[in-house]
Amino acid sequence: MILSEKQKMLAGEYYNSRDPELLDMYHRARRLTAAFNNTPSDDPDRKSALLSELMAHRGEGVWIEAPFFCEYGAHLSIGDHTFVNMNCIFLDCHHIRIGKNGLIAPAVQIYTAYHPLAAGERIRSDRQKGNGTAVYRTQAAPVNIGDNVWIGGNTVIFPGVSIGDNTTIGAGSVVTKDLPANVLAYGNPCRVVREL
Repeated sequence: MILSEKQKMLAGEYYNSRDPELLDMYHRARRLTAAFNNTPSDDPDRKSALLSELMAHRGEGVWIEAPFFCEYGAHLSIGDHTFVNMNCIFLDCHHIRIGKNGLIAPAVQIYTAYHPLAAGERIRSDRQKGNGTAVYRTQAAPVNIGDNVWIGGNTVIFPGVSIGDNTTIGAGSVVTKDLPANVLAYGNPCRVVREL
């Protein structure tokens, strides 16, 4: 069975980010986020409608501050009463699942896409000009964030990371590995400091 580029992306295989289906999803997300970011803050019904159209799932009472940026939106699920502050970037090339009652501070970045570290593996030698193939090899891994999690400002969360319920992550952290439930963690790289 031949997989589409989207299926490859969601299976964690190398995929072509310049595939027409993925580009259509990308452009759709750009239109919706631009409309959302340019809607006045005193028009919550319009903002809510745009987010519902953009995202895979948006729970009751989810509040997202503008500006907000995502790759596709179609792989983004946020649970009830979670607050996402301004200037957050969620690259949802794979699923990003955020639980209920979360607090996500300004400028948090959640990444699901990644590339081979070695340039010789990362840059495609078989790419031909004009054939619609991306220059770089890309893969994606999901990010899962539990309920009641507070993520401090300017935190970066890497592909494939899971964060347990009730965990607090200090501002400026770089989360490269899974974090358990009920802990305070911070730093670069982010480490568990103590249980909560």
